[in-house]
Amino acid sequence: MPHIGLREELPGMRALQTFRPETAGPLNALANVLLHAAGTLSAGERELIGTVVSAKNDCHYCQSIHGAVAAKHLGGEALVLDAKEDFETAPLSEKMKALLAIAGQVQEGGKHVTPEAVARAKSAGATDLDIHDTVLIAAAFCMFNRYVDGLGTWAPKDEQFYRDRGEYLAQNGYSAGPPPANP
Repeated sequence: MPHIGLREELPGMRALQTFRPETAGPLNALANVLLHAAGTLSAGERELIGTVVSAKNDCHYCQSIHGAVAAKHLGGEALVLDAKEDFETAPLSEKMKALLAIAGQVQEGGKHVTPEAVARAKSAGATDLDIHDTVLIAAAFCMFNRYVDGLGTWAPKDEQFYRDRGEYLAQNGYSAGPPPANP
């Protein structure tokens, strides 16, 4: 049950964006830049970083919605599920595993990022921009997760909800706003 007066029919971030639309625009713009920016990390890899951090934070809504977007970009749900369970044994590149290790350290706290983790990422081919973006995505998702869960929003149990939203977000990004129909 939400801790404040949110529209009961809207889940997660959608309820919060409706409650305070003046923050929705900047938060969506940030998500769009972080998750769909040009660079050497693909949109799917960026979404996977957010998904894994959200799973570590036990934020069902965020790990499900961003996992669905990652699955759309990366070609399937199995990879996303494997990465959430144990990214070190998932069929990911060494670079991605190293970046997810850094993201996990950020999730624990910014000062938990070690020089060894950064060196591992660099030796696997990560650029300074990759490392920067990984840390920023992980930090932003900690904020998003705490925002969604801290105000007691609800998360749909129907996985098809996330698949539908994931497809929409994979195609349209975050600046377009929510899809026109359904909660």
